[in-house]
Amino acid sequence: MTLPMVVPAPGLPARVRIHEVGARDGLQNEKATVPTAVKAEFIRRLAAAGLTTIEATSFVHPKWVPQLADAEQLFPLVRDLGELSEPSGLKVALPVLVPNGRGLDRALALGAKRVAVFASATESFAKANLNRTVDESLAVFEPVVRRAKDEAAHVRGYVSMCFGDPWEGAVPLHQVVRVCRALRDMGCDELSLGDTIGVATPGHVLELLSALNEQGVPTNVLGVHFHDTYGQALANTLAALQHGVTTVDASAGGLGGCPFARSATGNLATEDLVWMLQGLGIETGVDLAGLVATSTWMADQLGRPSPSRTVRALSHKDSQGSQASQISQDSQEQ
Repeated sequence: MTLPMVVPAPGLPARVRIHEVGARDGLQNEKATVPTAVKAEFIRRLAAAGLTTIEATSFVHPKWVPQLADAEQLFPLVRDLGELSEPSGLKVALPVLVPNGRGLDRALALGAKRVAVFASATESFAKANLNRTVDESLAVFEPVVRRAKDEAAHVRGYVSMCFGDPWEGAVPLHQVVRVCRALRDMGCDELSLGDTIGVATPGHVLELLSALNEQGVPTNVLGVHFHDTYGQALANTLAALQHGVTTVDASAGGLGGCPFARSATGNLATEDLVWMLQGLGIETGVDLAGLVATSTWMADQLGRPSPSRTVRALSHKDSQGSQASQISQDSQEQ
């Protein structure tokens, strides 16, 4: 397999943790429901490729996200990965989304150790996604986070629309900072800054990260979650790395979007991210060949090509290599 030339750049972290969201954020946006067994196999293949944080599913009401209605059936099929993954021998974190106390109850009953709540920086998206105002949604999350912490669970707080909103336009920094501070104050261990409709640019990313730092939210609790609507996801990720961020959300094969914001296109593809990080000499623990094979397999299950440029490029090269090898063998036989 072709790999990038390694040329490290100064001022970047030595290692990045990839928070893989393909099995949840990716598949929740599919028009057709993916069979539970296929989802479980997808997660296992991702773990075998070296990903150690894989968001498994969401314990939301099936009415809102019918594609993830099988959470109770799926999680037990992959729960053992949290004990020991093969072939790496590392434990795999399997976070799940919980929208409220009932969702938390369902997750904890199945042994989930990492949960996530999802807030919005804008009123319009809070209403569309949660059917509540921003303050009302934060009030719902507070007892959820408190109880999760009482149960020794790790809690991630997602913040959507951190850079732009399809109804409200550009989002003022202070709105994002307020929601992030509220989630931290209620006990969230980490925050994921979501560019839900993919409108961020590197300068905007750096400005928001600096504003959060100035208001007491340290970089080491922040992750970034970029969508590639305008082709800016990798550029924005590099800006975040330059600021010191070491957690990056990505979706295998570039799957996903957001069912509640139609202008949201696919997530940053994990393969595209790994290609860039490998070229910069940044460790991820991910086997790119295994990851590409996994996304190619998943694309076959979905019946369409992977959106990831890296998957397409490497799959094409492998195909060309196989064809060339076969031509050479045929000529020798003749």
